[in-house]
Amino acid sequence: MTKDDIIQMAREVGFDDYEQDCMILRFAALVAATEREACAKVCDGWTHADGDRCADAIRARGKK
Repeated sequence: MTKDDIIQMAREVGFDDYEQDCMILRFAALVAATEREACAKVCDGWTHADGDRCADAIRARGKK
């Protein structure tokens, strides 16, 4: 999801100025980071299907 996608969704629910856009983007980044970590923890320690590589790949998405 791009920043433009997030701003568009925020505008659809009534956020409509630059300061709100900035706050929404920061909030969205925090939510995404928390969700990535939760998903990575599911993979941590898997002994099959390359669980550790899966967890590393999920965490790496936040470093782009």
